[in-house]
Amino acid sequence: MSERSCEALSSVLSFQSSSLRELDLSNNTLQDSGGKLISVGLKSPHCTLETLSLSGCLISEEGCSSLVSALSSNPSHLRELDLSYNHPGDSGVKLLSAGLEDPLWRLDTLRVEPAGVRWLTPGLRKCKSVFNFIHQTVTSLIQPSDVIIKVLIG
Repeated sequence: MSERSCEALSSVLSFQSSSLRELDLSNNTLQDSGGKLISVGLKSPHCTLETLSLSGCLISEEGCSSLVSALSSNPSHLRELDLSYNHPGDSGVKLLSAGLEDPLWRLDTLRVEPAGVRWLTPGLRKCKSVFNFIHQTVTSLIQPSDVIIKVLIG
């Protein structure tokens, strides 16, 4: 996605009568610059986004910092954030974990790369579910025979 597209999305998120609840930007090369622009929209008191998927968007510690700042400014709506397959680094995940302890944050689901999970322990008291994504697809983990047996048995 271009910087201009990110700016446009940020404007949509900030729009007073925006009804956008779910946004999936997965596998776009947003990088930190795009993450910062999206974060500007998330900071808006008019933003009512509940689900944001940024999986595989090349977001690093800097982008995580922008997202945490946005969530701290407007903590009441976002319930699900997918940052899997990014590079938040230890400090980015620590920032997210600290935010999870904020009672104003409504985030129920946070997805991060497996390396970042060790820093989430303190925040797990607030976060209802944390998903660790490994570098395999779900289809490689489930055999067709498993699905058939499950359907027949269960």
